[in-house]
Parts: sequence; structure tokens; C-alpha cells
Amino acid sequence: MARIDVFLDLVVKQGGSDLHLVAGNPPRIRLNGDSYTVKYRELGSKETQELIDEITPGHVMAYFEEAGNADFAYDLEGISRFRVNIFRHHGGVGAILRAIPTDIKSMQQLGLPPILKNLSRQRKGLILVTGPTGSGKSTTLAAVVDTINQERKGHIITIEDPVEFIHRNKNCLVSQREVGFHAKSFSQALHSAMREDPDVILVGEMRDLETVHLALTAAEMGVLVIATLHTNSAAASVDRIINVFPPGEEPFVRTMLSTSLCGIISQQLIRRADGKGRVAALEIMVNSSAISNSIREGKTDQLENIIQGGGMQGMQLMDTALLRLVDAKVIAGDQAYLHCKNKTQFAHLQDTLEISDEPSVAG
Repeated sequence: MARIDVFLDLVVKQGGSDLHLVAGNPPRIRLNGDSYTVKYRELGSKETQELIDEITPGHVMAYFEEAGNADFAYDLEGISRFRVNIFRHHGGVGAILRAIPTDIKSMQQLGLPPILKNLSRQRKGLILVTGPTGSGKSTTLAAVVDTINQERKGHIITIEDPVEFIHRNKNCLVSQREVGFHAKSFSQALHSAMREDPDVILVGEMRDLETVHLALTAAEMGVLVIATLHTNSAAASVDRIINVFPPGEEPFVRTMLSTSLCGIISQQLIRRADGKGRVAALEIMVNSSAISNSIREGKTDQLENIIQGGGMQGMQLMDTALLRLVDAKVIAGDQAYLHCKNKTQFAHLQDTLEISDEPSVAG
């Protein structure tokens, strides 16, 4: 048993999402979005390095020595799986370990709206799940893939860095590939996947022009592509994809995206009013004739108005989702104010803002 396992076990038992080990500091755990200090001594650079060495595979350590940072997955049997990032900093080395639940929750268990199941039943096209780091994108993606795995008979290929949720074969054959270990890059793995008779391809992150281009091409060729972006709204996601390409190619890309896009789910994780975990607030855009025309004509500034008026099609803006969660007493008004876009609309809720002392987590 590696010594770091004691801290990881604490993360899971406390219901935390991340463990932070940074030389020169005591360990910290992220609980419900906030980072708390573990009651433990300050970790020296040598001790932190030793904790990291115990769980880092040889090929990852070789890359880390050259690049100064690296990603990999670590399985703690019987407890959880963790996505690990190791890095160098001014005080030595550090590691952030994010807990990945062993069990994949269904859309119903996550409280996701029915429109997501409808999107998962598409046979071709592009579905984007977007949001900042730590917004629950991987959990939503896992639920979507698991739904497809149960309902269809086909071949699902996931391309991740690293592989997070482990999908077992149900009605589908599932092939999971890890960038840096099974392939050199997302684009290389995606190019290869097109020759592997896929029905569904999950792309962990669209980082560059080649990956975005290949994803759009695959979606147009009859594959259902599910991918992520680090954007905060549906409109920003459309702009991000278009702006990746050189200016001269924008009209072509807008046309391609307008026909291949199925929908965009943009999400944030918000602390529950009862303090028992967090809940996802979702902005949802479903491709319609109005959405398609706006994308093709470069009028992405109109997308928010179309989403606002598209409730009958399952669409909603982020601020609408937040208001519904407040009305249902799932989240408090102060949390809605902190995460909303239109602060004026939520101004009456800011009076509930409170700042509490930071508790320590017992180690």
C-alpha cells in the first residue's frame, strides 16, 4: 500500500473531489468546490516527491522529467480511481489527484434533463459538453456514453487523457484509448479511430485545429462524436470552434458546424443549499433551423435569444437553470448570484452572501 493511499482514502470518505499535494504546504482536500487544509504537517519537497514516485508509472515519470508535468490515472482498488496531474513549481513538486467514481451514475441519478437522452440517441453529428475545469463534464459524458452502451449495438471508441471512467461492454463494444500511452495525440487517435468502424467516438478534449477538423469531419461522415471544450456557454463554444480555423476557412466551417451540430450542454457545479454535495446547472442548446441559420450566417450573437425562446425544444440558458434551482430550493440565492451571467437579474439574491471561516479536515 502506497503512503499516498491514506490521503486518497480520506478524500473519498470525506466526500471530496480532489487531493492537493504541493511541496511546502500541508495536504489539502477540495470539498463541494472549496479547498480545505488537512490537519497534517507541512510536506517537504523530498517527501512530496517520494509520495508521487510510489504511484507514477515509469513511462510517465520519464515524460515528467523532460516536460515538467504529466497526467495519468491511478487505481486504488476497492476505493476509487483517480486522475493525476504531477508538476514542478517554485517549491519543488506537486500533484493534484481527482477522484473518479467507480460506478457510473445514470442520467436519472444525476438529475439530467430528458433532452440529453434524446441527444444521446442521435446516430450521427456532434454533441459538445462544455464548462470550466471541475464542472462535472466527465461525469455527464460518462452517463451519455453509458446510455448509448445500454441502448445501442455498436462500437464506442473513447479517446482520453487519461482514461477516466471505465466502461464495460454492455450492448456495445467499447474501446478506450489513452493519449500518451495508446496514441501520441488526440488528433492521431481520432484519425486512427475513423478506420476502426466506430459508431460513437468520445473525444476527451478538442485542443487544436486538427482535432476539431477531424471531429467535424467524422460527425459529417455519419459518426456520433461527443467532445468537450473549456467554454462557459453554448454561444462561446460555437465561436471557439469557428475561431480555431484560419479566417479564410470560416464560411466553410460555419456551414459544416451548422449541419453537423446536434447540441451543446454547458454546465457548472453549484453547492447544494443543504450543504450535501453539488448539483449541475445546465445551459442547453439543441440545433434547430433557427440555430443552424444563425451559425451558418455568422450571427452567433443571436444564439442566446433563440435558446431563451426554445424551451419547448428542451433549450434553456444558464441563468434560467439557476433560477429554477433556486425556486426548487436546491441551491441558495447567493450561489446563484455567484454563478449567473446577468448579475442585475440576480441582484436581489446577493444579500444572502455569507463568508464563513475555513474549517480544517481531520487527517
